[in-house]
Amino acid sequence: MLGPSRLQAAAYEIVAIGSSAGGVKALLAVLGALPVDFPVPLVVVQHLDPRHDTILADILDRRSRLRIKMAEPDDVIGPGVVHLAPPDRHLLVHPGGVLSLSASEHVKFVRPSADLLFESVAEVYGPSALVCVLTGTGSDGAAGAGAVKSRGGTVVSEDPETAEFKGMPQAVAKAVSVDLVLPLDDIADALVGLVEGTRTL
Repeated sequence: MLGPSRLQAAAYEIVAIGSSAGGVKALLAVLGALPVDFPVPLVVVQHLDPRHDTILADILDRRSRLRIKMAEPDDVIGPGVVHLAPPDRHLLVHPGGVLSLSASEHVKFVRPSADLLFESVAEVYGPSALVCVLTGTGSDGAAGAGAVKSRGGTVVSEDPETAEFKGMPQAVAKAVSVDLVLPLDDIADALVGLVEGTRTL
């Protein structure tokens, strides 16, 4: 059980992560390095092939100290739990940390969409939203990062120079003033520092 002082210290209320090509390896690096007492919930969009049942949650769960699960409708997010968007469903966060899944149209040719997740997080959490864009092709996440910035939230991006696929990190850098651009191996520590208020931008 997390102590209330740890929770009250959190400078952010949620971390949302978007990734695509190369993202499984990147998520293993980030989620695998976060501590068991990470004090806020995480929501993740990783583009997955909708034609196959995914074992992504199982793979990540074995390598992370956090609890990792596929998001289900009406799940309520909580500290130390990672909710993954299932294949072919958009993941949205609503007031009170309630999740919903949507089969609405593809956004920029993808479903789930990091843009839609980030936009919902921005709307609910405003300046308490922290989003992170990892490796991937295309530009998913850039518009959502803009929504987060417009409401006072924080955007972290993997350095395009070290990302396996540069498209998503480059797109977000063109779209907004990214608060932190970091090599993959530095992202987990940065997320911990930002959330706990021990790191400034």
